[in-house]
Amino acid sequence: MEDTSLLELCVAEDVIQALCGASNSSSMEKSLELLIEISRTADGRVDLGSKHILSMVIQLIQSIPYPSGRQFLVLSLRLLRNLCAGEISNQNSFLQRNGVGAILNVFRSAKLSSEEDYGFFRIGLQVLANVSLAGEEHQRLIWNQLFPDEFLALAKIRGREVCDPLCMVIYVCCDGNPELLTELCNGCGLPIVREIIRTTAAVGFGEDWLKLLLSRVYLEQLHTPPLFSVSSLVGPNNTKVEDNVVGDIFSPEQAFLLRIISEILNERLEEITVPNDFALRVLEIFKSSIVVISSGSTTKSGLPTGSISIDVLGYSLTILRDICAREGPRDSEEGLVDAVETLLSYGLVELLLSLLRNLEPPAMIKKAMNQGENQEGRTSSRSLKPCPYKGFRRDVVAVIGNCSYKRRNVQDEIRQKNGILLLLQQCVTDEDNPFLREWGIWSVRNLLEGNAENQRAVAELELQGSVDTPEISSLGLKVEVDPSSGRAKLVNIS
Repeated sequence: MEDTSLLELCVAEDVIQALCGASNSSSMEKSLELLIEISRTADGRVDLGSKHILSMVIQLIQSIPYPSGRQFLVLSLRLLRNLCAGEISNQNSFLQRNGVGAILNVFRSAKLSSEEDYGFFRIGLQVLANVSLAGEEHQRLIWNQLFPDEFLALAKIRGREVCDPLCMVIYVCCDGNPELLTELCNGCGLPIVREIIRTTAAVGFGEDWLKLLLSRVYLEQLHTPPLFSVSSLVGPNNTKVEDNVVGDIFSPEQAFLLRIISEILNERLEEITVPNDFALRVLEIFKSSIVVISSGSTTKSGLPTGSISIDVLGYSLTILRDICAREGPRDSEEGLVDAVETLLSYGLVELLLSLLRNLEPPAMIKKAMNQGENQEGRTSSRSLKPCPYKGFRRDVVAVIGNCSYKRRNVQDEIRQKNGILLLLQQCVTDEDNPFLREWGIWSVRNLLEGNAENQRAVAELELQGSVDTPEISSLGLKVEVDPSSGRAKLVNIS
């Protein structure tokens, strides 16, 4: 059972004999390959566990240097990964034999190498991930040995092959462990999150562990950590940012983070109750990014646009849209105000109506306005802004529509701020704003539902001719007043 290369690496003879005996092979490399195949099945893992193969493999790892023994280290790590896949005896043995320390030692050796051995780190992290699934004791031991320095060093490796399993290890350790999650979201844990975001923004991600982790960190805590040091971007008094520094306000990582959070929230809309402070931070970011509209920066594409500032504007708006897609307070603890009401108390509706008024109207409305102005021999003196990206108007209308759903205070506010006609004008097809028509109709429907004052206001607009416009009739709709109740509603034209 001699293996010259292993003898040169000073591997203990009893380790060689145990591994070669379990695989019935005289070659160490062949033995590891055969044992990897055996360990793919549950019965195989149990059998190898009874033969104490895991402790032999850990000794092997501790004996082989990197990079000269990389080939054997990779095979050993692959075998460990399989042995710890759901087999509790092996997972326990891994802790008892200080398997975490053994893997950290080979990680440190690999980091000293000039080569970027992403695949090597990936297999080692997958071993830790499988062990962490065994329960809280395993999770805490891994956490205590890797947090924060080792996690931070791994997060700085710019490879998705490394970042995906790293996110899995951190997520599994924190899942169900509020204390560990609190450590991650405060103080020395935040640099780990920031480096993970920097890595994935640069190289992307291939698995959902990043989304699960960021969801825990930003969306599922009562008190969320700062959104990429938000205090450095938006002052407590919403200090105005000058137009000439628009391009310097945000970074690619910040735009990326908002995009991922927007995706998470949209995918799990019914599961997540957004914390109030998170909602307010997004509103602050949105307010800060509005300066891009005044700067005249535009793009013909939808999100992502490739412009950092425009993407921050758009993704913060879509996050607000989905936060507001709620029927009412859902917090389980008494005395808590839901995130939507918090946003409304900070002037969200007034801000959105103002933005909508300052935008160039949809093409159909603009054409009708131009014809009217030409007939009267006058032109508009207003300086209106184009949509900064394809779909911006639609997203603004969507937030307003979601806010007004079953919220009487929002319905009344929109009427009092003369916003009803403005929203009626959004019920049109617009090439630059896909699904604007649908969101416009949704918004008007929500404004009228159960609100007699709004219904009367619409009826008066119709009688005055204010809503007898192509944009409404072209939809096959009209505003109809019920003669018995005096209430108005949008109905199909028969």
